Amino acid sequence: MAKKRGVPGRNLRINDQIQRDLSELIQREVKDPRIGLVTLQSVEVTPDYAHAKVFYTTLTGDPKATGEALNEAAGYLRNLLFKRLHIHTVPTLHFHFDQSIERAIEMSRLIDTANATRAKEEAGEGDAQDSDKEDDGK
Repeated sequence: MAKKRGVPGRNLRINDQIQRDLSELIQREVKDPRIGLVTLQSVEVTPDYAHAKVFYTTLTGDPKATGEALNEAAGYLRNLLFKRLHIHTVPTLHFHFDQSIERAIEMSRLIDTANATRAKEEAGEGDAQDSDKEDDGK
């Protein structure tokens, strides 16, 4: 039996469209006070369009409380998406807090600390070598 092939890039287009629509719907339709300023980072839809992982970050508020509120509103958001999207199956939404930005900031801080420490050590060794050269020259 031949392997069924979909339209190239269709899954990516669906991901992007769901991300755009959800961003607008969360801003306009969801009135939960636990949801502050939310940014949707990405959406990953399974190949059968049954489930979608929605990765978000928050500027204000508690990320855990925001996630609970978003997951409680997932059914309502899915219903609104069904009215907007023209696909046979609208995925069940699962919201996950995206920690990649926080991890990147932490890694950058660690790199800066390591570089600063190395610079201090090299400056200390350079001073010691300069004083040795001066002693030899007398």
